[in-house]
Amino acid sequence: MKNSDIANTLAIFKREFLSYFNSPVLYVIVVIYLLASMGFTFFFGRFLESDNASLTQSFFFWHPWIYIVLAPAVGMRLWSEEHRLGTFELLMTMPLSPWQAIVGKFVAAALVWAIGLALTFSIVITVNWLGSPDSGPIITGYVASYLYALGCLAVTSAASAYTRSQVVCFIVSVALCILLTLIGYPGIVDSVVRTLPGSMEGVVRFVSYLSFMDHFYEMTKGIFVIRDVLYFLSVIVVALIITHLGLRSKRA
Repeated sequence: MKNSDIANTLAIFKREFLSYFNSPVLYVIVVIYLLASMGFTFFFGRFLESDNASLTQSFFFWHPWIYIVLAPAVGMRLWSEEHRLGTFELLMTMPLSPWQAIVGKFVAAALVWAIGLALTFSIVITVNWLGSPDSGPIITGYVASYLYALGCLAVTSAASAYTRSQVVCFIVSVALCILLTLIGYPGIVDSVVRTLPGSMEGVVRFVSYLSFMDHFYEMTKGIFVIRDVLYFLSVIVVALIITHLGLRSKRA
C-alpha cells in the first residue's frame, strides 16, 4: 500500500470520526448503550443476586439484542448521509479510491463502538471486587461482543450504500441483524429441528452456523476458536465488498 493510499484513508477516517463528536446523536447512543447494557445486567440479569461471578449470562448475554438496534443507529449515516447532503459525488471525484473511503468510514465507526465498549469496563472492576471470576470468559466475551458490533455495523454499511434515506437504512439493517441473530438462536433452531423431518436437520444446522449468535455464545464461554473470529471477519469483508459494489453502481 502506497503512502498516499494510507494518507487518503486516514483523512477520511479523521473526517468521519470527528463528525460523530460534532453530532449529539453519538452521545445519545453511547448513553443509551451504557444504560441498556448495565440495566439489563443488574435488573434482568440479576447480577447482584446470582452466585455466579461470570459475566456470560448476566452481561454479555444481552449484547446481541442491544447491537441489532444501536449498531445500525451508528452506521446508518455512513453513506446515506453523503447521498442526502449531495456530497457523495464530490467525495467520489476526490483523488481517492472507493475502498479508501469505505475503510476510513468503517474504521471510524468501529472506533466509536470500541469507545462505547471500553466504557463498560466498570462492570469488570465490580465483578472482581465481588468475587474471583475466571478472566478467560471475560476477555473472550469482550472480543465476541466487539466482533458482533462490527458485524452489525458492516451489514449497516452495506445497506447504507444502496439508499439515500437513513430511516430506510436503519429499518433494513435492523431487520437483517435480527435475521442473522435469530437463525442461530438455540430455542428457535431446536424447535425447527423438531418440526422438520430428520433429513433436514443438517440443513437447519448449517443455516444456524451462518448466524452471529452461534459464534458469539461459544466465545462468551471462554472458548476462543479461531473459526469464530474468522467467521465475523468474513462477514465484515463480504459486507464491505457489497458496500463497494453499491457505491460503484451509484458512481456509474
